[in-house]
Amino acid sequence: MTHNSHHRDATQDDRGASKSILIIGVGNETRRDDAAGLLVSRALASLELPDVTVREISGEGAALMDAWQGAEVVIVVDAVSSGSAPGKLYRFHANREPLPSAFFHYSTHAFSVAEAVELARVLEQLPPQLIVYGIEGADFGHGIGVSQPVRAAVEEAATAIARELGDLTGTPRPGV
Repeated sequence: MTHNSHHRDATQDDRGASKSILIIGVGNETRRDDAAGLLVSRALASLELPDVTVREISGEGAALMDAWQGAEVVIVVDAVSSGSAPGKLYRFHANREPLPSAFFHYSTHAFSVAEAVELARVLEQLPPQLIVYGIEGADFGHGIGVSQPVRAAVEEAATAIARELGDLTGTPRPGV
């Protein structure tokens, strides 16, 4: 092991991987289903995937834009509120399509994920590859713990992202 073997910075890679990959879980742990993105990021962090950095952001979209600087592939996970069935999972390739702002309009963050992505698009500051997963929430009230449909979707999203990471890197990934 090198002295950097536990250092997981998306902008540094001493193993020669071709892409820097960053997972960002967005959410507020004290607003029930809004914690979905955080729970997905924690599930992925527990896998200790090589060449993948996992971060949590509980604040504003501006922090999101700062967090992805220098990363080539970014996967963002957040709760959404579009009126669909709780636990429904969405995937958007933000480089190819705008995010539907109605999905991310409910946010405990004043500057939502959709607004951050669209501002970054205008400023030409999107990462080369930006994938956004949304998990439909039901309960955004104060409290800790997500609803059962969201908990199931968290597991589904973590599994889908782990599989996608395997496709991106050409490395088989374990299940979640």
